[in-house]
Amino acid sequence: MAGALFYAARIPVENESAPEPMAVEAFDIVQYPAFTLKDLDGVDRDFSEWHGRHRLLNFWATWCAPCRREIPLLKEFQEEQGDDGILVMGIAVDFAEDVAVYAKAAEFNYPILIGQEDAMAVAESSGLDFIAMPFTMIVSKDGEFLNAYLGELHRSQLDDIRDILTHLDNGDTDVESAKKALDQL
Repeated sequence: MAGALFYAARIPVENESAPEPMAVEAFDIVQYPAFTLKDLDGVDRDFSEWHGRHRLLNFWATWCAPCRREIPLLKEFQEEQGDDGILVMGIAVDFAEDVAVYAKAAEFNYPILIGQEDAMAVAESSGLDFIAMPFTMIVSKDGEFLNAYLGELHRSQLDDIRDILTHLDNGDTDVESAKKALDQL
């Protein structure tokens, strides 16, 4: 059923007030493509606002059980990272009303962006053939796509991501080596 809902959320709905689908290029480029999605308050937020920090873009939905299971871990990780570390960003592939209700109970401590089809376009821009949820992209502080992780994250993976990005920041590894290390998660 979750799979059917996942794909049903991607079917365009005829609605004059619905925004046009966002055009996003695939990852033949070094920098992550620019995108703008609404936050929980309905305000447009541009991805570039968070330039200068490593980012974990976590794609999730309220109806996705593994997504809901990993949210407390992501909140804990975000708390540890503070204002200077890796920034977790939740990107809900869901209806704004459902996300708003869920967000009140979840008490997120990281930005939540909402986009339905636009959020899927951002996820699909990774160039991966199959995208399931949860799905997490790792983007460097300068905006370079480093890798993606399909499925539910666990503490050991978050620790590995943190360590690899720390080595990248310290100059102990280069971008290509970091990409290969992240590919082993």
